[in-house]
Amino acid sequence: MSSFSTTFTLQDIDAAAQQFWQFAHTCRILAFSGEMGAGKTTFIHALCAQLGVEDAVSSPTFALINEYRFPTQDKEQIIYHMDWYRLRDTEEAINAGLEDCLLQKDAYCFVEWPEKALDILPHPYIWVEITSITATERRLTAELKQ
Repeated sequence: MSSFSTTFTLQDIDAAAQQFWQFAHTCRILAFSGEMGAGKTTFIHALCAQLGVEDAVSSPTFALINEYRFPTQDKEQIIYHMDWYRLRDTEEAINAGLEDCLLQKDAYCFVEWPEKALDILPHPYIWVEITSITATERRLTAELKQ
């Protein structure tokens, strides 16, 4: 399956995150797009909770990258949660070392505002669009980009 779609509210976001992960878990790079306030960080928080992340999950707007860990059957897995909102361009992303995280083969990368440096996203990745339907309901669509 190369695409996924669901709608959710805060009451059922955990179930939506679990369903999304079943679709997305084989891809290391997840690029979360959506307008300000659409719920990108909130959904990533729910996704991390589903994975068993015990670290505090928050938007890395000023740090650019937060690192989380979650247990798997084999080992502890790393997630790099990145927020590219404050980046000016691809060159700034490269200079900040973001490309290095993306190229690590043994880590997941959850990227908010990927439009800011789209050129450095390695294929394959999953493009995730979160849109507001109402004040409390969101639509998430995801597509595998080869």
